[in-house]
Amino acid sequence: MNRDSIDWTGPMPAVTTPFHADLSMDEEGFVGNINRLLDAGATGIVAAGCTGEFWALSFAERERLAELTVEACKGRGPAIVGTGSIREGEVIEQIDAARSAGADAVLVMPAYFAHLSDSETIEHFTAIDAKSTLPIVLYNIPGNAGNAITPAIADKLADLDNVVAIKESSGAWQNFHQTLNAVKDRIRVFCGPSSTIGVAAALAGADGHIDCFPNVWEECMQLWHKTKAGAMDEAWALQATGQTMTELFISDGRTLYPATKAAMNFLGFPGGGVPRPPLRPLAGDALKGLQAGMEDLIGNNKQVA
Repeated sequence: MNRDSIDWTGPMPAVTTPFHADLSMDEEGFVGNINRLLDAGATGIVAAGCTGEFWALSFAERERLAELTVEACKGRGPAIVGTGSIREGEVIEQIDAARSAGADAVLVMPAYFAHLSDSETIEHFTAIDAKSTLPIVLYNIPGNAGNAITPAIADKLADLDNVVAIKESSGAWQNFHQTLNAVKDRIRVFCGPSSTIGVAAALAGADGHIDCFPNVWEECMQLWHKTKAGAMDEAWALQATGQTMTELFISDGRTLYPATKAAMNFLGFPGGGVPRPPLRPLAGDALKGLQAGMEDLIGNNKQVA
């Protein structure tokens, strides 16, 4: 397989996994969010990734999310399912479960917590690739995983049999651009933090965006569509909004995933709810500041919950 084995392009949001107050999964909210995003211009969906709080899900819950994602995406775009785990065997088990559910591909990140050498990271992916029953989207998110898919590592992994794409979520432009140049002739490259560098990534030749911000801001997907249409004044204006929103979500006592859910709740979107521990719902001044910031940025688009 390679980049020509798939035709995926454009904005494919990384969706949240909503939980009720009792911490059970909100399946209706999960599907409702996917449908809303597909209606708003998403070209595919990525579930059970970092935004989807994969670390808080049981194996059975991940299987169920895969089934729900496939059903919601049917005929509307690829369903890509996260397989985050430190052990290769568990990744393979999740890949097989995603295949049984009918998923189009899996998102595979480096092993986390354990500090790996470059050769160990390559061997980890090589072992998973050898047993994978689905196309693989590599996932570089060193801020969370602790181990990076550097441009040099990506260059080697791009030649693995089942690798078709990479989600480059380092947030560092130089790392993104070097990775793009190293692998774009063999696999597809999706920009993770499109809210901050999505326009530049599209202009540089990225194949699309995989970001969490469409969950709270549907216009984030227009970063791709406006850029590809050549509407650059609009695209750059959206980029400025995205950069401001990103800073809002990670400042003054806020972190990205609880802030995302709090903003979805505030705006009346399905798919929010509460995060699972060890994450906690926003409260107090952190919540008030988020709500005020969202009112300033996109208050006119607030829906009735």
